[in-house]
Amino acid sequence: MHKKTIKDVDVKGKRVMVRVDFNVPLEHGQITDDRRIRAALPTVQYALRQGASKVILMSHLGRPKGAPLGAPIGAGFEPEFSLKPVAQHLEPLLKEKLLFLDDCVGSAVQAAVAKSSQRVILLENLRFHKAEEKNDPVFAKDLASLADIYVNDAFGTAHRAHASTAGITRYLPSVAGFLIDKELEYLGNAINNPKRPLAVILGGAKVSDKIELIKNLVPKVNAIVIGGGMAYTFLKAQGINVGNSKLEKDKVETARELLEQAKAAGVEMVLTIDFVITKSFDSDDCKISDTIPDGWESLDIGPKTIELYKKVLAKSKTVVWNGPLGVFERDAYANGTRVIAEYLATLFAKGVTVIVGGGDSAAAVAKFGLEEKMTHISTGGGASLEFLEGKELPGIAALNNRG
Repeated sequence: MHKKTIKDVDVKGKRVMVRVDFNVPLEHGQITDDRRIRAALPTVQYALRQGASKVILMSHLGRPKGAPLGAPIGAGFEPEFSLKPVAQHLEPLLKEKLLFLDDCVGSAVQAAVAKSSQRVILLENLRFHKAEEKNDPVFAKDLASLADIYVNDAFGTAHRAHASTAGITRYLPSVAGFLIDKELEYLGNAINNPKRPLAVILGGAKVSDKIELIKNLVPKVNAIVIGGGMAYTFLKAQGINVGNSKLEKDKVETARELLEQAKAAGVEMVLTIDFVITKSFDSDDCKISDTIPDGWESLDIGPKTIELYKKVLAKSKTVVWNGPLGVFERDAYANGTRVIAEYLATLFAKGVTVIVGGGDSAAAVAKFGLEEKMTHISTGGGASLEFLEGKELPGIAALNNRG
């Protein structure tokens, strides 16, 4: 990576501000999945070991309405989006007492940071201020005034040009944390310098979400395996009846063009050949079928498709997976996603590089207890998708270059 990392700067005696991604799921004030919190620990612990005087953490959580520019401090507070439960969860993980502040900017925050005897400080939700997502320069400068060095370790928000990811870099030396460094290394190598053959599994609901990704992948991959809701638009493009299954009618022609591009490039494009079908999306009453009759819809891949996918993946040395292959949240339609995830775990055990591209794919791997059996699971759904599409990520582009 040509961007500087925290290892390229001297943090001793400095106030280090780290943009982390603590946007974690909460139920009744309890964190139900702390993967993103744990992913930030190496950077925070490194800064402390290297003698940083203070490590100031900032993050967003959820989608609060946010107070408008110029509103009084605290005006945007919404208790259900407070980072206080994160502070309580983080303290034992760090084995370090931390100070939680009830805002992220303002004179009271500046005074508390200056006076604190605690070395770790967590600021309240950035998005309690609309200025964060607007990349407001005054807000960015206020954040920057708390620190001497800025570290971005929030890959999940790197595709957003917000005050805490892009704006702040105008006022402080700005480097990447270990998580962002790791994400770019794994995702970058998987697409631009992979062990071959390289296969990509694409699922999820919409073709429209993956058009740019497929266009970027066709010249680089050996095989593309397509499942999930997006598969039915490709099947329709081949003249196959899809019943009431998920279909983007306005993308059928695009799907046809993508199939032709893949064929011309010598890329194996693998589609669903049998289905788990039901008469109602809300029903778990389903059956396996080679066709999707009118009045039925498919919510998972069938056993013949699973075997076909395995046959293609067995030839691969690198696999990138983005998007589930069925409605995996419901047990009746989780089999395809689960069996392929388990198969990827066996490939990993044989030395195949297996990269899971965040979002629902990561949630599926976690649901099936296979997190430790993949090479890398991205913490950024949207960010990993845009990176794999070949787009520039503003939060990365804004960091200082090496040499």
